[in-house]
Amino acid sequence: MKDLKGAGRFFAHYLGKYWQKLSAVILLTIMSTYFQVKAPVFMGHAFEDLAKYMQLYLNPATRATATRTDFNHAILNLIIFYILISASMLISSLLISQVAGRSTGTMRIGLFRKMQRMKISYFDTHSDGDILSRYTSDLDNIFNAMNQALFEVFNSVILFVGMLIMMFRQNATMAWITIATTPIAVILATIVIIKAEKYVNRQQDDVGKLNGYINEQITGQKVIITNGLQEDSINGFVKHNDQVKRTTFKGQAWSGILYPLMQGMSLLNTAIVIFFGSWYVLNGSMSQAAGLGLVVIFVQYAQQYYQPISSLTSLYSMIQLAITGARRINEVREQPDEVAPENGKTFAGIDAKINLKDVHFGYVPHKEILHGINIEVDKGQMVALVGPTGSGKTTVMNLLNRFYDVDSGAITFDDTDIREMDLNNLRDNVGIVLQDPQLFSGTIADNIKFGTPDATEEEVFAAARQANIHDFIMSLPDGYQTQIDDDNSIFSAGQKQLMSIARTIITNPKLLILDEATSNVDTVTEAQIQAAMDNVIAGRTSFVIAHRLKTILNADKIVVLRDGEVIEEGSHKQLLAEKGFYSELYHNQMVFE
Repeated sequence: MKDLKGAGRFFAHYLGKYWQKLSAVILLTIMSTYFQVKAPVFMGHAFEDLAKYMQLYLNPATRATATRTDFNHAILNLIIFYILISASMLISSLLISQVAGRSTGTMRIGLFRKMQRMKISYFDTHSDGDILSRYTSDLDNIFNAMNQALFEVFNSVILFVGMLIMMFRQNATMAWITIATTPIAVILATIVIIKAEKYVNRQQDDVGKLNGYINEQITGQKVIITNGLQEDSINGFVKHNDQVKRTTFKGQAWSGILYPLMQGMSLLNTAIVIFFGSWYVLNGSMSQAAGLGLVVIFVQYAQQYYQPISSLTSLYSMIQLAITGARRINEVREQPDEVAPENGKTFAGIDAKINLKDVHFGYVPHKEILHGINIEVDKGQMVALVGPTGSGKTTVMNLLNRFYDVDSGAITFDDTDIREMDLNNLRDNVGIVLQDPQLFSGTIADNIKFGTPDATEEEVFAAARQANIHDFIMSLPDGYQTQIDDDNSIFSAGQKQLMSIARTIITNPKLLILDEATSNVDTVTEAQIQAAMDNVIAGRTSFVIAHRLKTILNADKIVVLRDGEVIEEGSHKQLLAEKGFYSELYHNQMVFE
């Protein structure tokens, strides 16, 4: 029920702007319904008129007065109504297809825009495959339901109501006979629908998990092959796939029961109407011709009575998948946006210092990562963060750029809490070079000026020169217009990192964060990257996160973290002289290098 209410709000939000087209669909559906419920009356009249004609024609005394005019008129009306039914349904179907296509396109855009405003924590806690499945299978299910089921739902509901009205207008006793089996059908359908809903929801969640696993395995395929883990990868896939297979079978099996169940009820209902209708006519006061016509009318209604219910039940699986898709997309829509203060403060650079004051933080409640750290950085200083894995180095980077907010304490730029700053302005002035560089589809030039699309060609060249990647780019046949993507083999890991550094240089950030930028490259490439890093760091306040301590020997200040606490702080020489944890780390690395 909760899913149904949420889906109702979801579809109302996106379909509201198409109220005129939907109103036209409803009007056409009402017309179509009238034609459908009126058609059996003409058929009944046709049989009644035919019976009267036969009675007169077979009697020699009245043969001369026998005429088929009324019969022909009834058949003509029946043909006209069938044509009008087809025309109204065709126009409605075209309008529904247009609404479905446009509204799902709007949903896709809205979902993508929402994801650009969401906190980074959502992407850290959801797999790429699960997120992608909301754009693909969930939206496809919604489109299919809207395109195929929306008109059917309108038509079935209105047809059901119209048929009830028409039946009681024709003959109340026969109408009650026709609807007598309805409670049994409703009870059976309710039981089946509850079961189907349970497994269809599980099916979509399991599909999302399977997509996430596939994405993970494809991304790490080289690692899998290198370590000979293909069989383990297949076994993991088979496990996820079997789960999808089981829930899909149960969901589709329960959903599939509905249609044959309703068809069976329709046949039973028709038999009941024929039996009791014949008894009612034979024991009533009406003429044989009129009685035959009445039975024919209600046999038609009996066959059509469960048609709306059958249509809805046959579409139930599709509708439930759409409701589940709406729930999963609603989960994204209801995620909190990044908190950006109204009229946030702006700054053009760091005039004095950056302070981390008694910062406490944890990614999940009751599991703190940073335990009251204090770091002070003067303008223009290079500060290196070192420490074992899990000590909190990358977490500090996430907080400096407000990917996450501190639980307590504060991070200030020139005594201004970054939570009070305009978010776009803050990030315009903070540049980050990540451990794993990301390239985007497009040209090399497009990638370098990704953060500053208005950059001139000269600025692109200058940034590439500072990053020591210009000569390599110029050696390519198409130079800066070379088409690339993230997996393009023409770039080594080091060259991708140099591209990332060039992209950061061109944005001219006031604060620079380098997150283990040399950790995935050889020593020769490391020297190139180090030279590029020296270029970009010069004159800027910077935080450098490093595992290779020889890359931060010239840092103005080295902050040593362990278990989320600052345990040592000072220059390289000072920390070596103290012969503490940093000294031990440094000498251990020198032994192995």
